[in-house]
Amino acid sequence: MITKDSIETAYSFLHQKQRIYVHSTLDWQKDDIELAISDYANDMSQELYDTISGGRTDFLRDHKRFQEDITKAVEILEKMLNI
Repeated sequence: MITKDSIETAYSFLHQKQRIYVHSTLDWQKDDIELAISDYANDMSQELYDTISGGRTDFLRDHKRFQEDITKAVEILEKMLNI
């Protein structure tokens, strides 16, 4: 079961990191954010991860698709919270 708290926590963390990531011009900062999000994805509820990833095992873990993935994750979480 996905709890509202887990959705809110994931949304808060991913939204904050996404905002920094899209405006950052520092490669090291973007790399740090990608690593933090990947670690977070490894520890989050598997059911929630499966829901936002659409079954992709590399979701939020693929450097080439990271910005697209984090944007999609935030959008899905917003819908889940009815924001």
